[in-house]
Amino acid sequence: MIPLAAVGLTHSADHLSAGTLILLALFGFAGGVGTTALGPGGVLVTIGLFLFSGLPPAAISGTAIATNVGSATLGTGAFARSGQLRGRDTRRMAAVLIAAAVVGTPLGVLVNAHVSGAAFGILLGVCVAGIGALLYLRERQRRAALESDTRPRPPEHHIPPAAAVLPLGLVVALVSGLFGLGGQLLSVPLLITIGAPMLPALGAAQAQSIVIAGVGTIGYALRGAIAWPLVLVIGVPLLAGALVGWRIAHAVPAERLRSVLAAALIAVGAYLIVHNA
Repeated sequence: MIPLAAVGLTHSADHLSAGTLILLALFGFAGGVGTTALGPGGVLVTIGLFLFSGLPPAAISGTAIATNVGSATLGTGAFARSGQLRGRDTRRMAAVLIAAAVVGTPLGVLVNAHVSGAAFGILLGVCVAGIGALLYLRERQRRAALESDTRPRPPEHHIPPAAAVLPLGLVVALVSGLFGLGGQLLSVPLLITIGAPMLPALGAAQAQSIVIAGVGTIGYALRGAIAWPLVLVIGVPLLAGALVGWRIAHAVPAERLRSVLAAALIAVGAYLIVHNA
């Protein structure tokens, strides 16, 4: 059992059962796999805490974002080792996202203080489903263009300019700070939408997520809104899952990854909207 009073959080129950802790740990593992394999995995931690912990929105976001510190660091190292962060343009994209995170994440933490529990779930669902739909439509357009043009095409290598990446990074950081996300959930599909290849987008998003998680953790800790014991319960399986997800990202074709990413975002978003409406 984990007494929530020990971390300074008021709660309708005094503790969480062993079954609930195991369930949250499983959400953490699944979130780690999805984070490095697809991008949206971190949202599973927020969903698990939202559904099963009974914590208020600030504590859900604070606890969730704190679990991302280790997995973001591990994921960035893994993608750097495999070469996704070696290119000059990719490193530039990551640097722009990091700068945006320094500004946008604290704003998201401040906005969280004014969001109710029901609004928290609905807004998160709308955001996730919208990005999933956008990615799905773009993938359909890409496939239609390939089918209508049989001319040879060069390999996909384009990295978007900083002028396009910066506003995207600011929005990602603000929303991630608000909902306790690591950032990959939003940045990966948006980077793909503006033309970034899948693996460089994953690598740059991982780098940004270190800053989002670090700055967000500090912000929520100052508000006393992090259940630190739950960070350990979820964070350790999250790290294990991140290693598994990194392997999957390099074993599955990029087209399939994009399709799975879109379907996962739409399904998660729809569930959150229905559950909180």
